[in-house]
Amino acid sequence: MRSPALSASVDPAGAGFEDRLSEPLTAVVTGARRRVVRDGDNQLDTVHLLHTLVENDLRVWGAFAGGPPQVVRLLGYLVQRTIGYGLRWSGTVETSATGAGDGVPGWSPAAAAAMASAVGRAAARGAFLAEGPDLLAALTYDRECRAVEVLRRTGVDVDLLVTALDGAPCQVRTG
Repeated sequence: MRSPALSASVDPAGAGFEDRLSEPLTAVVTGARRRVVRDGDNQLDTVHLLHTLVENDLRVWGAFAGGPPQVVRLLGYLVQRTIGYGLRWSGTVETSATGAGDGVPGWSPAAAAAMASAVGRAAARGAFLAEGPDLLAALTYDRECRAVEVLRRTGVDVDLLVTALDGAPCQVRTG
């Protein structure tokens, strides 16, 4: 499966979108919003989503070929961003290569497009609710977003990550 079509009706800031997120993914979005405020950023971007997702959803760890050591290195890099690395992005808008997600208040166009893509990915696999692995896959679809830049800088083979995410169904705990 490759990048699902983005639905114009999916709006991360609008009513109804949050109804398409699983409880753990809703918690990730809430945590990312807190991170935006704490970091003094103007918009929620793909790195805020990636950081909170990797911190809070252990199901995504299995997609990384380097296993836990690679995930720990990624988390270390993300922490550096919050204490200064991300300053070069401060005050700039993260755009989307797809052009989707423009005009969603409080969200970078790339982050809004990733959330829409996560919901589209869930629908493509026959699920109503998007899960953490759907978001991780969606973040990799836009090879120019900040999250992918961070993944590459930490030594993650993004092509291998995409293959792992596209080849494995989303595992959801039942009970």
